[in-house]
Amino acid sequence: MRVVKMRVLVVAAGVLVVVSALLATHLLISERAELRILHAGSLTEPLKMVEAEFEHLHPDVDVRREAAGSVKTVRKVTELGKAADVVAIADFSLIPKMMFPEHADWCVQFACNKIVLAYTERSRYAGEVNETNWFEVLRREDVRFGFSNPNDDPCGYRAVTLIQLAELYYNDSQIFDDLVEANTAIRCVEGGEEDGDGNFTILVPRTEELNPSERVRVPSMEMELISALETGDIDYYFIYKSVAVQNHQRFVELPPQIDLSDPRYMGIYKRVRVSLASGEEVIGKPIIYGVTVPKNAEHKTLALEFVKFLLSSEGRKIFEDAGQPPLVPAVGIGNVPEELGALVAKMEV
Repeated sequence: MRVVKMRVLVVAAGVLVVVSALLATHLLISERAELRILHAGSLTEPLKMVEAEFEHLHPDVDVRREAAGSVKTVRKVTELGKAADVVAIADFSLIPKMMFPEHADWCVQFACNKIVLAYTERSRYAGEVNETNWFEVLRREDVRFGFSNPNDDPCGYRAVTLIQLAELYYNDSQIFDDLVEANTAIRCVEGGEEDGDGNFTILVPRTEELNPSERVRVPSMEMELISALETGDIDYYFIYKSVAVQNHQRFVELPPQIDLSDPRYMGIYKRVRVSLASGEEVIGKPIIYGVTVPKNAEHKTLALEFVKFLLSSEGRKIFEDAGQPPLVPAVGIGNVPEELGALVAKMEV
């Protein structure tokens, strides 16, 4: 009997140890701070790697990311009142334009990009598409292509801006008409003269009135086009180069005069503006990403640590490896916190 009782006691003690360990683990997990990151879809892959490194350095932090089009991402904070510790988007200008001064009072420009035309080896005419004939390929009736909704996503309004700029670069006044106006309710009108150059305004109707044809896909977020390309639902789509690189897609690199990558061509880019359904106007400019910590952030100290890591040499290397050049030096706008001062070489108030 003693032997049996001792065995029972030993088993009971073992169970107690296991239960205690599980309880301790549960308490440890439940005590981890949740850092909520709202971000552009095109930042998904590099931020996934930033998250892994940051959690390794901060085991008491659980980074939770949520991707959407940049305009929708900002509206989650400004219109829906969603709590966020960090907001990182594909067009830095949306932060001062939509979040200052009520929801944020600073922004750091931290990365660049360019628009390319992505495709796969199964895409129609994949063997012949190039920098000089891509718009002719997209004109063909059996070709399907896509770009994201300009009302929701900067990649969308940048794509239609690029297509209009292509008319100027290739001296073909029908490119926008044939690719966009013939397949959606989006229109482009020529404005007045400024510095001797003609300007253009692209008019984007409400989302429910876009009316894309069977040849074109216009989803809310550019990332939704990835699966459409992989399944063969579309043959081509306009996307950031970094996203095409990360997804191992083929792509046509377009001239810098139209791909929105080079500040030297700012004078050309700004000839096109996009008027969104919300009434906001977006003027063509180089692609620069922005990050901020909203005023409603629950974990402001940790959020600043996350931004510091993002801007550090380790963070910059992650972006470089993901095909997205970091902006060096990073540029601060507004009341940038002192904690970031050493990483932001140029400040603008």
